[in-house]
Amino acid sequence: MCKEKVTVYCGDGKGKTTAALGCAIQAAGQGENVIIIQFLKGKREEEVEFLRRLEPEVKFFSFAKFEKNFAELSGEEQKEEAINIRNGFNFARKVLVTGECSLLILDGFLGLWDNRMISGEDMDSLLNAASEDTEIIFTGKVMDNSLRKYVGRIYRIHEETQKRS
Repeated sequence: MCKEKVTVYCGDGKGKTTAALGCAIQAAGQGENVIIIQFLKGKREEEVEFLRRLEPEVKFFSFAKFEKNFAELSGEEQKEEAINIRNGFNFARKVLVTGECSLLILDGFLGLWDNRMISGEDMDSLLNAASEDTEIIFTGKVMDNSLRKYVGRIYRIHEETQKRS
């Protein structure tokens, strides 16, 4: 995988997913197929309903069982959700192997790395599955420096507060 084809939107500000969705709409407008897989955010039926209107050019998947974010779940619920997350990760790898899309957005994916739910071997196998024509976008709050070797472009999104006079 050519690292120039891998982009990250990270930071503590709002807009990471929105920026990735903008890329999805732009790619779909150019006749490309896009797949979005969401991690750690829980089930969000309202968002999913809206995103389903973009099909067939943009397909959205979430393997979450619970409505709450992963961090808000009990320990037992997190164990159960971790299995669903692994299924989502394996699906992402399958999408890359089969070349089902030209843009794959893994929304919230950086949280998997941050929470030690995936390893370096997992990242290697994921990115090695991608063809040279496939672009990948990762989103999440924290961009660990150890991920830099995989990434061509990093966009940090943060909120600036203005001083009131």
